[in-house]
Amino acid sequence: MTEIDTDTDTATDTETGAVRGGGAPSVAADAGPEALRRRALAALTAARERTALLTSCVEDGELTAQHSPLMSPLVWDLAHIGNQEEQWLWRAVAGREALRPEIDTLYDAFEHPRATRPSLPLLPPREARAYAADVRTRVLDVLEATALEGRPLVADGFAFGMIAQHEQQHDETMLITHQLRTGPAALTAPPPPDSRTGALPAEVLVPGGPFTMGTSDEPWALDNERPAHHRVVPPFHIDTVPVTNGAYQAFIADGGYTDPRWWRPEGFEQIRKHGIGAPLFWHRDGGQWLRRRFGVTEPVPEEEPVLHVSWYEADAYARWAGRRLPTEAEWEKAARHDPVSGRSRRYPWGDAEPGPRHANLGQRHLRPAPAGSYPEGASALGVRQLIGDVWEWTASDFLPYPGFRAFPYKEYSEVFFGPGHKVLRGGSFAVDPVACRGTFRNWDLPVRRQIFSGFRTARSAELD
Repeated sequence: MTEIDTDTDTATDTETGAVRGGGAPSVAADAGPEALRRRALAALTAARERTALLTSCVEDGELTAQHSPLMSPLVWDLAHIGNQEEQWLWRAVAGREALRPEIDTLYDAFEHPRATRPSLPLLPPREARAYAADVRTRVLDVLEATALEGRPLVADGFAFGMIAQHEQQHDETMLITHQLRTGPAALTAPPPPDSRTGALPAEVLVPGGPFTMGTSDEPWALDNERPAHHRVVPPFHIDTVPVTNGAYQAFIADGGYTDPRWWRPEGFEQIRKHGIGAPLFWHRDGGQWLRRRFGVTEPVPEEEPVLHVSWYEADAYARWAGRRLPTEAEWEKAARHDPVSGRSRRYPWGDAEPGPRHANLGQRHLRPAPAGSYPEGASALGVRQLIGDVWEWTASDFLPYPGFRAFPYKEYSEVFFGPGHKVLRGGSFAVDPVACRGTFRNWDLPVRRQIFSGFRTARSAELD
């Protein structure tokens, strides 16, 4: 995901490394200022507790190290979180003078690519923690004193929600870094519950016709989710659950990585150049596939959604299976459309905020749940696990919606529009509910594999 440069009353379990989702107040366009204030406070607090966990479970040397050129040192993310909060809430919302203007360029994600950040004069861990804590103390006073109405930046608490989402996005980024680091496990969490309820149909028919895509009234929705608009989608079939490790192993066993028929030319060139023959973190040991997951090596569980695959791998699998990736509009219609009322829901299960019975979110578990879990989180059409578990690649390029307006700055979304980035939807087990909803859009380069990405496939009903 790009950085914001690019139930949440959440408690952090410092023994297990899990973050337990609770019942945060929901945010609505007509919520009163005190309800919005409570919501913002809960979201900011939950994000900071998670940041503290992810940066306190390893020694300082691990914070300053770069565990992969694809990622920043953890200490960069820590201070960047504080710097963005200072710039937007202390300076832009409160109108106060800069606290540390000299570090702005150090923590500008567009100024310095991730691979070069270790060479910068970054704040050391203790100073980075102190800076972020000082900013947060001041920001809480700003939140208490700000009328959450009037100018767009503060209306409905938008800026505070934006910053809470930004921190949670970086928390997911830091969790990716934890997955990439070597050495013993620093984080543990209980496995997700297996809530499967028997055999499910392989696919679900989504009726053709119009539906409302995007949103114009979700108070904390980001600019690329806006505005709400009508889309007409022909009828199609979509997988009831994400593609599993077991199904993906069949693709591998059938020579899927060596047969150019299934691959885009640039994708096939990529896997040949880098010797890729399985999802990232997998390796073969005798007669079984093993994976490394947060410092632990374990057999690949066949019933879980496949994880750590690129868009090219997802697209190749779909072709091999005689299917295709769903478009972004198809994905959102499958997730949000209620054929009885004709309206689009906030989430697949309805308008209620996500809870533990709905989806695998918020780092409560450090892995996807078995495919078919969370029946209470199913869409109106019966599609499961559309929210949580794995980000799902779609066939679509990241493009603006009709009537798009950049807000509050172009670098959040606009500079990434075009064919270079593919859209992912739905969120992973690493996503906090504040940064995940039925309209939320993620995007990344089609070669990316370190992200918590999987997919499901579709086919056009017109081919029946």
